[in-house]
Amino acid sequence: MSWFTNLGITTKFTFILTLCMVALFIFGALYGYQRQQKLIIMGEVDNARIIARQIIEAREYMSEVLTDEPSRNYNLVPQVVATRIAQRITKNTSYYVRQVSLRFRNPANRPDPYEEGQLKGFVNGATKESFHIVHGAQGESLRYLLPMKTEKSCLECHGSYETAPSFVQQRFPRGHSSYNYHPGEIIGAVSVTIPLAELYRAMSLNLRHDLITRGAMFLLVLLAMGYVIHRAVINPVSLVARSITRVARTGTFSDRITQRGHDEIGQLIAAFNEMMAELERKTEQSRESEERYRNFIRMARSAVVTFMEDGKIVISNDKAERLLGKSRQEIIGEDFYRFIEAGGRLREKIGTRLAAGDDGMIVETREHRVHSASGDWKPFEIALSASKTEGKTMVTAILRDLSDQGSRRI
Repeated sequence: MSWFTNLGITTKFTFILTLCMVALFIFGALYGYQRQQKLIIMGEVDNARIIARQIIEAREYMSEVLTDEPSRNYNLVPQVVATRIAQRITKNTSYYVRQVSLRFRNPANRPDPYEEGQLKGFVNGATKESFHIVHGAQGESLRYLLPMKTEKSCLECHGSYETAPSFVQQRFPRGHSSYNYHPGEIIGAVSVTIPLAELYRAMSLNLRHDLITRGAMFLLVLLAMGYVIHRAVINPVSLVARSITRVARTGTFSDRITQRGHDEIGQLIAAFNEMMAELERKTEQSRESEERYRNFIRMARSAVVTFMEDGKIVISNDKAERLLGKSRQEIIGEDFYRFIEAGGRLREKIGTRLAAGDDGMIVETREHRVHSASGDWKPFEIALSASKTEGKTMVTAILRDLSDQGSRRI
């Protein structure tokens, strides 16, 4: 993921937001498709239930009101009437409706394997209706079955052989399985088959339109959120980052950022402005202190040199410049220990004391000779003081000439 960490914050934000929106879009599309599919299936189940109930009601009504009419006109047999009504109801539709029974009289009412299994479930009292999505040679279809129970009026033709009308006895002899029903017994079911290919095609078309609409909405939301967050978050943070970079490059602390609110970003900008003001004050104080220190060194009657721990000279006064025979520009950056006869020992001694943490130490020595501008090695008493400035150790040396004294310190 190193490639990701190297991306700019704008690119990262856009990438993450896009991923989230795409994931949300895909989830919404799948959820919408499944929900729409479920609604369509349940709607078709309701339609199949209504058709089946109409068929059953028509059959029961005909069984109740007819007397001997079916003996003169076979088309008035309740089962035949119900079949004709089903054909009329489903005309010019993809619905296929028929009556099925385990003890059928008409071969057209023979159940297929699926219907046979559902009818056995009705006989055992497992369900009051059944519907499933079934895969077949013609694709998926919704299969719905609503059971029919034997009513008292049904027993006239489906009771005993002896009480059945003569036209029924002529068609179905004694011992036929369609006799000997009892009231409340499952006599059959209305089976409704609804092919789903056309429904799925319409659903796919609706889903395509829905995806286009949602895609356009998500794109607008993505652009709007990107604009708002870029303006409210990324721009201010980028401005703070650029200001910090400029401060680090130039060393000036005069930059200020306009605060437009009091939220987390506003608090960040306020903290940045406060930090810049504090750094500016401290820098000015440090500059003034350094200037006073330089002026003090210049006015000192003895030679004064300030150098870093490695011996590099950073400050000197006029006395030191005359003593060493170099101008200020020449002496700055020179190694102080090079001007001391026993410079190596002094470097080692100072390094040991600094390593021990003796900041602010004062060391007086009478054993050092300094290489003067005249080319001679002259005796000097050297007082040393160490201090830290901005985390860096600096050592100030005050050199007092001993060559004009009557006795020399050894």
